[in-house]
Amino acid sequence: MNIALKRAYDAPHNKDGYRVLVDGIWPRGVSKEEANINEWRKEVAPSSELRKAFHNGSLGWNDFRRRYLKELTSYRESLRDLAQRAKNERVTLVYASKEERRNNAEVLRQYLKMLK
Repeated sequence: MNIALKRAYDAPHNKDGYRVLVDGIWPRGVSKEEANINEWRKEVAPSSELRKAFHNGSLGWNDFRRRYLKELTSYRESLRDLAQRAKNERVTLVYASKEERRNNAEVLRQYLKMLK
């Protein structure tokens, strides 16, 4: 599977392939033209409660990851097309978080790789 991650604030590149925004809120200060997003999957973003708990520090990474993976199970069928696309071409999951290693896009990438 060819799934990359990229911050919404980093310039798009042809090598990104199919760009999917995976946040529930559009990145502040980024225009739609600048973002060059092919698809916005806001429905698969972490719930507001989960996102806020993680960002304010009341929920650690392991708990966030576990709970977000559980939330993603309700989107299993609707995510199969994205997983299939990643088998055939590069898919870049675009996110706004400042944290480049521990964010929802990383968990979503792991989940997509588990889908058969």
